[in-house]
Amino acid sequence: MENTRMYADSLTAVPSPAPVPTDEPAPAAPTPTAAASTAAAPTSGRRRLLWHLGEMALAMVAGMLLLGPLWELAGTALGVGDTLARPEVAALVMATNMTVGMTVVMRYRAHRWLAVGEMAAAMYVPFLLLLVPFRAGLIDADAMVLGGHLLMIPAMVLVAVRHRHETSAPIRRHPVVVAFGHRWPVGLALLMTVEMWVDPSVLSPWTMLVLPGGYLLIGVARRTLGGRGVLATQLAGLAGWAALTLVAVKAGGRTADWLVAFGWLAHAGWDLAHHRNRRVVPRGYGEFCVVLDVALAAVMVLAILTTDA
Repeated sequence: MENTRMYADSLTAVPSPAPVPTDEPAPAAPTPTAAASTAAAPTSGRRRLLWHLGEMALAMVAGMLLLGPLWELAGTALGVGDTLARPEVAALVMATNMTVGMTVVMRYRAHRWLAVGEMAAAMYVPFLLLLVPFRAGLIDADAMVLGGHLLMIPAMVLVAVRHRHETSAPIRRHPVVVAFGHRWPVGLALLMTVEMWVDPSVLSPWTMLVLPGGYLLIGVARRTLGGRGVLATQLAGLAGWAALTLVAVKAGGRTADWLVAFGWLAHAGWDLAHHRNRRVVPRGYGEFCVVLDVALAAVMVLAILTTDA
């Protein structure tokens, strides 16, 4: 699909394999191997496209999680909090946060500025279009925000499809940036807890059911529960955290808070075991979960210790 792929970490051009010239006549029909390669090419292209869109979605979420609290702090410090809270301004601020996260990831992936600019437009234009009926009183704020997100999805897909054959831009990355890029699940997990560190609180005991439930759902989707004892182990984990949840709900009060914090911290060990053996869930998911579980457990312990019984 691409003639030359530029790997930005080393700035080394790696040409794609090309057929060797020959004087022999071309075969009248493709060989089974060639036919299989031809059939695999569209599948590979679709996977790259879906992976790219998935990365964009994660980058947008990360941008909102990281920059959202900063906007609130800046608005309070500058006395413009009410202005930032207006629906049309909040929508554009949200688009900005998503665009910043998307830009960082796309440039890290060596996408050219034209593609980055078009993807940014895909995030801003839907909201700008809906500002007109919103200001005219034809739609409310919720419809504007929801409609903007719904229109954003096909716009992003169109941009991704338009640039799917584009060669990468030469970019020299700092080794620290490369190392962080290889550990992006850790960064995403930490970003998701930024706001909770500002205002620590204890999660509901029922959230502990999400911990083993996520592994079961991913295992079913990836078809990785068929190994010897794998499904039994996951069901045992579900039973264990379900029992802990019921005990916490029954106990209530400070006891429940400590049980919830312990439950999330204990699940970090579960994540670490799956991260090491790479079973059931992808390695990156295990890495993300172990950091998220430890961070949330620490936030909840902080909330318990800093509030009255």
